[in-house]
Amino acid sequence: MSLNEAQRRELGRELYLALRDCRSIEPLTERFPQMTIEDAYRISEVMLELRLEDGEKVVGKKIGVTSDAVQQMLGVFQPDFGFLTNRMTIANGGTAKIAGELIQPRAEAEIAFLLKEDLKGPGVTEADVLRATECILPCFEIVDSRIHDWKIKIQDTIADNASCGVYVLGDERIDPNDVDLPNLEVHVSKNGEHISSGKSSAVQGNPLTAVAWLANTLGEFGIPFKAGEVILSGSLVPLEPVVAGDRMYMELVGLGSASISFS
Repeated sequence: MSLNEAQRRELGRELYLALRDCRSIEPLTERFPQMTIEDAYRISEVMLELRLEDGEKVVGKKIGVTSDAVQQMLGVFQPDFGFLTNRMTIANGGTAKIAGELIQPRAEAEIAFLLKEDLKGPGVTEADVLRATECILPCFEIVDSRIHDWKIKIQDTIADNASCGVYVLGDERIDPNDVDLPNLEVHVSKNGEHISSGKSSAVQGNPLTAVAWLANTLGEFGIPFKAGEVILSGSLVPLEPVVAGDRMYMELVGLGSASISFS
């Protein structure tokens, strides 16, 4: 037995208030062990609906939990998706406030896709994604869970907008046709010290594969990709916890970089 509509709406509102109040709540799956993945996506829709009513605008989508490293860290073993809004954007080199804005943030280095054409699944291929992409950009996504102490199952993170916090895009715009997308390398440093490296093949073998998966999964819910949207394709390296005073820097080797500080 799954949740009823009243329960879904109440949990969506609970997550929305936790986001606004910058506080964590107990795992939904501990309180409602019967929660299905379908329930979780419906809860996330309620959370988004309340954010839009509050004046936010959707500017893109994100795929989460795509790499083995992240799946092992979180104990979640299938991808999910969430929405990006205009209030989640941090300028490259800018600062994200932890107190009053984030709860338990972790940084992950990604490749972002900027779209020039609409896409709607099902049936979207990697070639379709490549054709619809204006450029790719280096990116940091700062994931942040409204679930206490990151004690999440797949249903918890789905309901919580795929644990998305804020994100920053690098300044360089790279033509995806000019690079070997599965073999791009990223180096990540924290406070000036190298902490991790990875390849774009960590994301389902190819970031194009991940973005096509997301387009087709969203298509099942009647949700398209739109021209001008940013699509985050998933982390290439393990997540890195951050606190006030930290500075994260990532280089998409030979192509560009992104950085973000925390206060």
